[in-house]
Amino acid sequence: MKSIKYPVELVLLMLFCITCSSDRNKKKPAHSDKIGYIEVSGDNPGYFRDSEGFPYIPIGINMISPGGRFRDNPDSSLYDYGQWMKKLSENDGNFIRVWISSPFWDIEDQHAGEYREEKAQRIERMIEMARKYHLRIKMTFEHFRSLTMEENPQAWAVKSIYHTSGGGPLDSIRQYLTSAEGQKLFVDKLDFYRDHFGSDTIFFGWELWNEMNAMKGPEDSIFFAWNEMMLKETKKRFPDNLVMQSLGSFDNERVKPIYKKMMLLAGNQVAQIHRYLDLGAQMDICKMPMDIICSSAVEELKSYNTGKPIILAETGAVEPRHSGPSNLYAKDTAGILLHDILFAPFFSGAAGAGMSWHWDSYVDKNNLWYHFKRFKEAVKSINPLEERFIASSSETDFLRIYQLNGHKTNLLWLRDKRDNWESELRDGQPPMLISQFELDMKTLDKRKGFNKIKIYDPWQDVWTVVAADDLKIILPDFKRSLVIRIEK
Repeated sequence: MKSIKYPVELVLLMLFCITCSSDRNKKKPAHSDKIGYIEVSGDNPGYFRDSEGFPYIPIGINMISPGGRFRDNPDSSLYDYGQWMKKLSENDGNFIRVWISSPFWDIEDQHAGEYREEKAQRIERMIEMARKYHLRIKMTFEHFRSLTMEENPQAWAVKSIYHTSGGGPLDSIRQYLTSAEGQKLFVDKLDFYRDHFGSDTIFFGWELWNEMNAMKGPEDSIFFAWNEMMLKETKKRFPDNLVMQSLGSFDNERVKPIYKKMMLLAGNQVAQIHRYLDLGAQMDICKMPMDIICSSAVEELKSYNTGKPIILAETGAVEPRHSGPSNLYAKDTAGILLHDILFAPFFSGAAGAGMSWHWDSYVDKNNLWYHFKRFKEAVKSINPLEERFIASSSETDFLRIYQLNGHKTNLLWLRDKRDNWESELRDGQPPMLISQFELDMKTLDKRKGFNKIKIYDPWQDVWTVVAADDLKIILPDFKRSLVIRIEK
């Protein structure tokens, strides 16, 4: 057979056309490499969007640093950390919080104002792992509460290299916040991070401090003056990322004024709250069922009318007065606490799922990562920017009903109020089966002409489509909770 020779230009054109045709037929990947910056929605500031215009619902966890064995083998610890990231990503999580001041990442751990490039490279490896697993990062700059052990016996919260006794330039936290020398220590570190990492799209945002009001010493006027200044300085250096601040667990009434003022600060772009199940807390609300603990935290911030997205940024269960992880965790192999942590805030009007602490000793140890996927399944294809949800709640004899009323969709999360950490984890009672329960939709949704009513059981990972008979529905049998989606 005689061979045919084509001109090189024609061959290249044919290959180009084949490639284009192939690209057109490709399905859009689940995770796109092109991602925008996370922003507060201008049209609906209670929620987030990315700079490409798509809604962003944070589904994440506190993942502060690797475990305690890092000093002997940092590479092994980074591997472990990457495995947590991988498990979160595989279960549709999209967000982590990291303390870059914790010993494993801390660039300034030997002398005040001197930064170790080795630690910066370690942070860079963490960032690249997050990029690989499509996770946004909230980077927390600092967490110390004092400069000496005499001021604060918590060794993990002391920055001794800043104190004169440790070779530093300062004699107190007050001096750190008010003096040019102290402020320069923070601003110089901002510059270092800006020069190394910049305003990357991988960052959800930058958080000045973990629970800064736990500092020992400064009065409110000094505290807020520093925060106003440093929120502005941080935004100058990371103009495309969100900037925010966090305060300690809202477990007593004394913190309310400082919480309200901080959440209303113009430079603080996200309203965040911390609250735990803590039997040693002063507030009784912190001893209630976990869904109430989480929902009440969101309601607290909503009452301030900040016009900002709300995130329950730290929660979980602790031994009295935060003396350690809760003993309930060992019994919570089903993840009832984590389930409520994820669902309750969003269905109460928060911009995303609640963020658990104890990522290692609770979530990973009990292999509870699948709960993140269940939450994502419950809200899949929901666009809160378009829905403009209005949150409300009600109760029946057996249920607490958390409801998001939207333009196109109503979402309801039903929680059996007889089933909680006391009944299941403390008393060892199995969850009750709710069978053939009739729900009167007229009391929950005044609209007529439903297109579809779908019910999701997050414990079985099963969807059911049901018919409304005179706006009443019979719920499928369930335990603990259900999600109902009503579409017009």
